[in-house]
Amino acid sequence: MAAALSRLATWDRHLCHAFNRLHSVTAWRRLFATCSRLGDGVLWYAVMASLPLLHGAAAWALVAAMVINGAALTATYRWLKARTRRLRPCEAHPGLLCSVAPLDRYSFPSGHTLHAVAFTSLITAHYPVWGWVLLPFTALVALSRLVLGLHYPSDVLAGAALGLGAAATTLVLVLPPPWLLTL
Repeated sequence: MAAALSRLATWDRHLCHAFNRLHSVTAWRRLFATCSRLGDGVLWYAVMASLPLLHGAAAWALVAAMVINGAALTATYRWLKARTRRLRPCEAHPGLLCSVAPLDRYSFPSGHTLHAVAFTSLITAHYPVWGWVLLPFTALVALSRLVLGLHYPSDVLAGAALGLGAAATTLVLVLPPPWLLTL
């Protein structure tokens, strides 16, 4: 088990350095910094506000599910970060560049990725047309965490898994999309 964890740590560190090399290209750094800041909540609040305007009153149930998911996932990732206390790569490894201040101290799991995956999954399950915008944005948010030196790949993968799990649970138990009801 220790050998497997050591290999994972080595893999995480090497991939962090590889992704962080993009940070030195000004255009990439600006793109990923912008995506990171939009992923702080700004974009998600705007999307939540626009869903009922674009899709009618029925979208309020989805907005409520997003708010509840967001609160539950925030509590979950804060609890995990407090327990694991994994330092961010930019703090743990000299030489990694970081131009965006983190929102909190610890790295595991990625809250940005967790929320992006959960919200994108919920929205696109109900309104697939949003996928054209939200799927690329979610990928850019996840990549931004690596390029900006704020997370390890395992943090991003764990965040994505938690977000997808929360969204899937909501879609099955609470707010199934119309296509799921026909299966």
